Amino acid sequence: MSRWRDLTGGVSGREYAARFEALARGGKDVHGEAAFCAALVPAPARVLDAGCGTGRVMIRLAELGYDCVGVDLDASMLEVARAQAPGLPWLRADLAEFDPARFGVAAGFDLVVAAGNVLPLLAPGTEAAVVGRLAATLRPGGLLVAGFGLDAAHLPVPPATTLPEYDACCDAAGLALVDRCATWDGAPYAGGGYAVSVHRLAV
Repeated sequence: MSRWRDLTGGVSGREYAARFEALARGGKDVHGEAAFCAALVPAPARVLDAGCGTGRVMIRLAELGYDCVGVDLDASMLEVARAQAPGLPWLRADLAEFDPARFGVAAGFDLVVAAGNVLPLLAPGTEAAVVGRLAATLRPGGLLVAGFGLDAAHLPVPPATTLPEYDACCDAAGLALVDRCATWDGAPYAGGGYAVSVHRLAV
């Protein structure tokens, strides 16, 4: 069982979406992840939103002209995503076993994004398998972008994945680090409790 399901019981989709709706109404920019991705690859690049949740990032990328596919295991989150954007492809699958071909979706994505603490909220011990599966969906030279907390101040659960551990998973999957930021607005990473890492699949 994933740490996310332990935390939420798999029924938090509407609550999660409402929190970001409230932030947006208050004037907060809730599209930092999409803007970060858009700065890396131009539309209409193919993007896989891994751990897409209620679809906040993917819906914004689709609005910007990207060809997007979302995948998540939490049915309550996907229910919200499908209600908000019924015309987009939302797939239900465990990332540790994800194969887009099973859904009739071609691999060869230009970018995979895993936002919202996806990595630390996986089932313990599946991190390497998930990174390997995500790398397998990329085209040669494609990018994996993952942002997640590294300490208790930035996570809803105790820290589980360090940056050296994550980099080792990426290295084993043929991914090389090309950039690391402290936030989704691109501030340089100089240590701290949150990191956004960009890795590239070998050509």
